[in-house]
Amino acid sequence: MRFIPWAVALALFLVYSFFTVRRHDLLLTSGYDLGIFEQGVRGYAEGRGPIVELKGPGFNLLGDHFSPILAVLAPFYWIWPSAKVLLLGQSALLAVAAVPISRWALRSIGPAAALITGFGYGASWGLASALGFDFHEISFAVPLVAFSVAALGEQRWAAAFAWAAPLVLVKEDLGITVAAVGGYILWRGNRRIGAAAVAFGVAASLLELLVLLPAMSPGGSFAYWDNLSGGSGGRNLLTLPLDLITPGEKVRTVLLLLAPTMLLAVRSPLLLVALPTLGWRLLSNNPAYWGTGYHYSAVLMPIVFLAFVDVLVKARANPGVLHRRAARAALPVSLAVTLVLLPGFAFSQLFGLELWRTPARVEAARSVLAAVPDGARVSASNRLVPQLTNRCEVIVFGWPQNWSTAEWIVVDEGRPMGWPLSPDREREEVALAKQGGYHVVRSEHGITLLRRTATEQAGTTG
Repeated sequence: MRFIPWAVALALFLVYSFFTVRRHDLLLTSGYDLGIFEQGVRGYAEGRGPIVELKGPGFNLLGDHFSPILAVLAPFYWIWPSAKVLLLGQSALLAVAAVPISRWALRSIGPAAALITGFGYGASWGLASALGFDFHEISFAVPLVAFSVAALGEQRWAAAFAWAAPLVLVKEDLGITVAAVGGYILWRGNRRIGAAAVAFGVAASLLELLVLLPAMSPGGSFAYWDNLSGGSGGRNLLTLPLDLITPGEKVRTVLLLLAPTMLLAVRSPLLLVALPTLGWRLLSNNPAYWGTGYHYSAVLMPIVFLAFVDVLVKARANPGVLHRRAARAALPVSLAVTLVLLPGFAFSQLFGLELWRTPARVEAARSVLAAVPDGARVSASNRLVPQLTNRCEVIVFGWPQNWSTAEWIVVDEGRPMGWPLSPDREREEVALAKQGGYHVVRSEHGITLLRRTATEQAGTTG
């Protein structure tokens, strides 16, 4: 039975890998964000540092978010320079986080609990939303948090701190999560280890936010302070409780986080580790942070399921903790809720036809993109960017640089994404490019490749 946690992780890895790589092959990934992170990893692999032209000329990714842990992917990128390396790495990281969840459940409750909690985590909407939208550095945090919180639950205080400490290399806000782990240890266990974790986490986040990020940012300061400004009216202690629950989308997100646990996770003090991430999201004035989209909830999912396991373990040891009927129903209901939520999020694509067939336009896009020579400077539609970032110098057509700095332009006129330019605006820009000396090299199924020679470019700039 000891193999169950790793079998769950392997199964999740295979599903995640197919899902993410297939989406990439079907042109469903984007420059913002997969292309950005590939340029960063490629920079590490080539010894240039994480310079990301998609964000601006000479832009250092460490000045956007402090995520030096991305350099871990560089050796794999040497072997296979492809965006798929990032997608496979993310799949492995998210899958392995199921191990501490399933293992604790297996040891303390049994095989059925291990399978249900492992599957519940792996099929959760938080991971579906993350895997359904490119690659993000937060994928490194998910297994670290999972192993750390599992160690907290099993009262292995030094291990909990050791697993949490590398979080400060993943993102600047995660030092506060390290401090939360330390706070839990202070409260429930070893005061010396707890105090060290609190001090380390707070100091690391302050250093990154106030010194390192400003030093490497083009603007000379952390670029996302405005997300916590509270808007034009500001924020005060009187409005703080209301800010946490309005608009209602915030409440919906919290309820969906807890739903697979029948809300039982709130009975576990382990859930306190989720408060830093949940807090900054709910208090932000950026609506993207409030909901269930993108990757923002991925790091919360292992905490929620470990809190669930914690409650079930305590109920098994002390039946007074939880009503007997609720304890018996918890795992089957958790499985049912996971299955009910599945169709509402990105994993539903696994059960549709689009993911399993390759349209003619995709084959045409591959053929057109193959005509772009290695090392060329290309301005590309957002969906086409990550198809080129492993071998070209790529910027997004319409953002942030002027497309006229590129020798090549490739756009998806047949199915424009609508970002960063509206379809109408994109058509206007393509028309301007043609008037400015770009000639159509190939056009198939709406995938249009244009080129301006160096002589024409010199004539235009002169």
